[in-house]
Amino acid sequence: MIDKIKEHIAEVEQFTADSPEAVEAFRVKYLSKKGLMGKFASELRNVPNEQKREFGQTVNKLKTVATEKVAALKASLENASEEKGIYDDLTRPGEPIELGARHPISIVKNQITEIFSRIGFNVSEGPEIEDDWHNFTALNLPEYHPARDMQDTFFIQTNPDILLRTHTSSVQVRYMENNKPPIRTISPGRVYRNEAISARSHCFFHQVEGLYIDKNVSFADLKQTLQFFTTELFGKSKIRLRPSYFPFTEPSAEVDVYWGLETETDYRMTKGTGWLEIMGCGMVDPNVLTNCGIDPEAYSGFAFGMGIDRIALLLHQISDIRLLSENDVRFLEQFRSAL
Repeated sequence: MIDKIKEHIAEVEQFTADSPEAVEAFRVKYLSKKGLMGKFASELRNVPNEQKREFGQTVNKLKTVATEKVAALKASLENASEEKGIYDDLTRPGEPIELGARHPISIVKNQITEIFSRIGFNVSEGPEIEDDWHNFTALNLPEYHPARDMQDTFFIQTNPDILLRTHTSSVQVRYMENNKPPIRTISPGRVYRNEAISARSHCFFHQVEGLYIDKNVSFADLKQTLQFFTTELFGKSKIRLRPSYFPFTEPSAEVDVYWGLETETDYRMTKGTGWLEIMGCGMVDPNVLTNCGIDPEAYSGFAFGMGIDRIALLLHQISDIRLLSENDVRFLEQFRSAL
């Protein structure tokens, strides 16, 4: 009898089932009131006394093995049922994965950076909280200079020498202080001015400014660089430079690109002239070079600066600059770019 029970133990250990019905039939066979466990238990009184101990231990082992087998099979079938509920038909097409979108400011900034990197410009960055020297004084704008009124500034109330930078020219000053010519760098970043917020202006916006310092740099080098840039970014090769004034460059100019008058939008954007102002530029003032530790007798250079936000509005035909900072997903998801 003991050997027969051991055969059942081996049979239980090897048993498998692929349905709840098979598991239930197995349970009934061994563990129900009329199952084999009940029959083996009733045989205990017929077993010789010297075998009762071994017989009882073997019966208990069969009960334990059968109980554990039933529990394991039920758990396995439940897990399989859950997996089927999750994945269902594995031959079905998968759910589409939503791709993210870059911000239009990032798209345009990356485009500008890529264009200038092709002609040897690296990227330099600096702090947005700046001091008076790097933001104004070193750029030929000493205290009480009337040209400071051109830039309405956010000063830190507890320390009037600390401010939110009004342009990324401050990055160029720091770069010149820490690097020797030849210098060829662009400085993209966010800047702040105390201006009224409207569809065309904001109290913070983004700029990218460029600087080239070397021996025998001329205004012709500046114009050729800007000609290359406008052709690559806008696909417009016709530009003009109008005389202007900036405290840190002399001579200075505003750069216009010929946008054309092919559509009603072109007329509105260019006010019927076909020309569109995109940036300011000029030859670096010798005083700026001196302030930054560069000998103006040995070196010369040019600088330029443009608003990334304004160019983004032009390239993507965006009517309101405030859309760039409102984080409206419906607006942002329209932009796709590999850059």
